[in-house]
Amino acid sequence: MWQALRDALSPKGFELVTIGLDTLGAQGCRAFMEAAAPTHPALIDSHHVVADLFGITNIPQSVWINEQGRIVRPAEAAPAPPDIPRGQPPAMSGELPQRFIEIFTEASKITQDAVGYHAALRDWVDNGDSSRYALSATEVIARSRPRNADVALGHAHFELACELERRGRHDAAIAHFREAHRLVPDSWTFRRQAWSLEPVGDSALARFWQGPAPDRPADWPYAGDWLTDIRREGPENYYDTWRP
Repeated sequence: MWQALRDALSPKGFELVTIGLDTLGAQGCRAFMEAAAPTHPALIDSHHVVADLFGITNIPQSVWINEQGRIVRPAEAAPAPPDIPRGQPPAMSGELPQRFIEIFTEASKITQDAVGYHAALRDWVDNGDSSRYALSATEVIARSRPRNADVALGHAHFELACELERRGRHDAAIAHFREAHRLVPDSWTFRRQAWSLEPVGDSALARFWQGPAPDRPADWPYAGDWLTDIRREGPENYYDTWRP
């Protein structure tokens, strides 16, 4: 769907860059990128540098950058284009684990203003900095999340955890992931990365929706998982409300 969006808007000078955030690098992103077969720049950020610099806390989020390299909208939820088919979701059958069925049920309750967001995106592509959706530098700074000492420390713990993972020290990384989750509780990106590295399943789908095994819940090293957390925090709060 992102490739289709890029193809629709590229004649007007728009370019899309997609970035996979995954400590496993190509190993973690390859299946998704090969399935998408993008012709636009598709990058892999194993160090989560983009998330650190631009304030990414969930996926998919977008940052709008104009021709001069200035951010005109900081990180915000980027819903799927409402007018572009997304393909068929996995069939809800007895072949799927019950946990996946419950996850898809909760995911279906997540709400986003896809129509409003994509109308704004197209207006910006058509009108550039004169678009009413292109924010001034002052407005961009005002909307960007400030980083206090706890958040800065949480980012440091997350970076250390990722480096330990890259060096094969998974057990040592867990404590730092836990601290990152505690200090930066609004980052689903931090949570999801840690969950996906637990050896519960080896398929791409299993990695993404990781959680405690029903027969071994005590083996799960984290306070939450996607299904538990989305139920506690509410699907309606999964993304920040989009605002013009």
